[in-house]
Order: sequence, then C-alpha cells, then structure tokens
Amino acid sequence: MTTVTTRTVTYPADGLTMIGHLALPAGAGRRPAVLIGPEGVGLGDVERRRAEALAELGYVALAFDLHGGRYLGDPEEMLARCLPLLADPDRMRGIGHAALDVLRAEPRTDPDRIAAVGYGTGGAVALELGRDGVDLRAIGTVNGLITGRPGEAARIRCPVWAGVGSEDPIMAPAQRDAFAAEMEAAGVDWRLVVYGGALHAFHHPTVDHTVRPGVGYHPRHAQRAWGDIVALLAECLPVMEGPEHPEPWAPEG
Repeated sequence: MTTVTTRTVTYPADGLTMIGHLALPAGAGRRPAVLIGPEGVGLGDVERRRAEALAELGYVALAFDLHGGRYLGDPEEMLARCLPLLADPDRMRGIGHAALDVLRAEPRTDPDRIAAVGYGTGGAVALELGRDGVDLRAIGTVNGLITGRPGEAARIRCPVWAGVGSEDPIMAPAQRDAFAAEMEAAGVDWRLVVYGGALHAFHHPTVDHTVRPGVGYHPRHAQRAWGDIVALLAECLPVMEGPEHPEPWAPEG
C-alpha cells in the first residue's frame, strides 16, 4: 500500500468559503488528477475516503465542497440549497471551476490530465464543467443525470459515464431518457449503467439522519459503481503512460 498525504484546502466559491479535502499519492512527480463531487448533503467522510482511495491508485484527488464546510443532514435544508443550485448552470460551473483551479494549482497535479466524477449534485457540477468546454479526460456521474441548456453538451470533449439505480424516483426513467437523448444528440461518447433494484444515493452508506423516501444504500451496487468509476479512469486517465501504457482515448482532430 502506498503512502497517501492529505490536507484540508480552503477557497472561495458561490459566496462561501469552501473546505475541500486533497489527497496526494506517494512520490514527488506530477500525476493525473480527479475532482470528486459529493451528494447534495455535502462533503463528508465518504467522499474523503474516495479521494484517498484514488490517491492510493496514484491520482491526485480533490473532494470538493458544496456548502461552505456544512453537511446538510436535514433534507428540507438540503433541498432549499440544492434545488436552486441545480437550476442554475452558471452557479454550478462557478463551484466546479473554483475547485478545479485549486486542483490545477497543486504542484503534484498534471494540469493537462484531469477527470471529474461526482454524485448527485456533485455529479451535476462535473457535467456542467464538461458543458462549459473544460478540457477533461473523463466525466463520471452517479445519481446526477441532470440535463443542461440546449446545445451545450456538444462542448463536452471527453467520454461520459453515468450510473443510476433502476428504482431511483429522483432520476426516474423520463430523466434518464432526456439525459441519453442530450448526450446522443451532442455526439458525446457516453455510457449509462442502470443498477437493478437500487434507489437514489445507493452508493452512500446508511447515515444517522433522516433521509427522503426513495433514498437507500445498496452495498453490492455501491461496490460495482465504484469499480466502474475506477475502470473509467483507468481507460481514459491511466496513471502510467508510455509505450506499454498508451493513452487509450483522445478526441479526433
């Protein structure tokens, strides 16, 4: 097991002081990097551990903040903040760009080799970075199949992987279909995995606060979704490149 170094990073975004969690792999050289966006409740230990798990694999990883260091365990408070945010692509992009700037400024980060993955609201932020034309190597979103403004998905420059639970009432079949239609019309290299029997936030272990109906943990699919994200990164953002590890995907032209 490699040695991972972590530290807290603070930065301004959305009128707040955000508190992110940065994880660095062993060594001193530059490495590919990953932004990790949390569910609507905000940055917690789940995302911090995932950043550290990616650092174990050799990535620089930043789990970014949504709410100025707060974790919104009350569902009504979370919705009061997240619903207006999800309806405002420019605010989501501002949050994403602020975190991306922190990640790019880290000396260990290879600024030309960055991916963005996220869950729920954090996944929507990752998608908005793509729609804003950011040069990412991959985008992964779980429970965050939010469609964007007409035509802007054509600016996505990398593969998109999306995961959703079949029984998710928030990302219902109509929402999945709209997302798929948007990606297809834009000519994006996209994939959608539907995890049978899983609810919304199926990747997130059970918490000790009230959750909304339709939300629930599915440990088997949580493990599978994480494996799919790691595979996406291995495909599009390998830690090692060279004759034996050629970059497997690059945009045409």
